[in-house]
Amino acid sequence: MRYPFLAGAAVVIATAALAACGSSADGGGQEAAGSRPSATASPSAGPPAAGSAVTGPSSGPSAARPSGDPAGTPKAPAGEITPATGSFSEKQREYLTDRVPVGMDPAAVLQTGQETCDRLRYLVKADRDIAVGAIVTGEVADAEPAVAHLCPQHQDLVKEAALGYADGTYTGARLRPGRYRAPSPTAHCTWQVTGAGGTVLASGSSGTGRPVSVTVAGSARTLTSTGCYAWLPEGDKS
Repeated sequence: MRYPFLAGAAVVIATAALAACGSSADGGGQEAAGSRPSATASPSAGPPAAGSAVTGPSSGPSAARPSGDPAGTPKAPAGEITPATGSFSEKQREYLTDRVPVGMDPAAVLQTGQETCDRLRYLVKADRDIAVGAIVTGEVADAEPAVAHLCPQHQDLVKEAALGYADGTYTGARLRPGRYRAPSPTAHCTWQVTGAGGTVLASGSSGTGRPVSVTVAGSARTLTSTGCYAWLPEGDKS
């Protein structure tokens, strides 16, 4: 399913900017232009915590491998991560550590991180909620390591996304009491919060695609969401 969260005028602006953009630099590393994030680019979503159960989207913006890097692929030792020409900055080298499969050009892996930074930079200019929601759902994949080493100015986006929820079912320690908003749900958005014994604490639906909110009480045991795309925290995001 293609979600509408990245659709509309804001994404037209972002897409046009990405198409026209070449490589750029900021602070600890270079950024390279990338295409608009796709809902099929990564199946990942909000990061689960220990003791939680999550069905639907799994793992969060802290995915540890470059796209297309199978689990268990041997990684090049840090001392062998060198570009064909020039040199890597300290921050770039930190990003590449344990991320470059043996035999792969490290510049290609770095390019992936640079493209992630570029996507965030243009999306946040269009609409901050678009950028945060894209991290929550994994439409911008591997955001956490890229931001940590290549574009730390976006740390606030990753921090907020870590407290959000993509569509799915969440239980246990993953539930954080508070108020959440879905800035751009689909026309088939439904949600339900249940407590002990399956008691319904809150539920609703939205057939308009307009923003909706839900409160997760301290007594909540399960949050289930379908078609709402991403729930972002309201109020205190610490």
